Amino acid sequence: MKQKVVIKVSFNGEKKSRTKVMQAAVGAPGVESIAFGGEDNDQIVVIGDSLDSVNLTRLLRKKVKFAELLSVSSVDEKKEEKKMTEPGVQPMVWPTYQAGVPQYYYTIVRDNRDETCSIM
Repeated sequence: MKQKVVIKVSFNGEKKSRTKVMQAAVGAPGVESIAFGGEDNDQIVVIGDSLDSVNLTRLLRKKVKFAELLSVSSVDEKKEEKKMTEPGVQPMVWPTYQAGVPQYYYTIVRDNRDETCSIM
């Protein structure tokens, strides 16, 4: 069952706190998507399958010191059917080429100088 969780987070004017919140929320099990919402983008909207909203709020409190759970609601899954525009037109499928490991050729160049010269 998909859930939509809205959590109010205080960012304290730091840019790094947004990334901390995103990293902490993504690391929680069951999270599928994350978005910022609200008037000042101070709310984080998390959508996922079988989320533990209390654990997520507690995890965010550890990162940014203030997080308030505003709402938890279920999300209805809407499945839309894709319609083909014209039955005679098919999408072009490009063949995939698997590139192998590149081969590098090398040769050993030996110095063929005579060692008889005492100057060199």
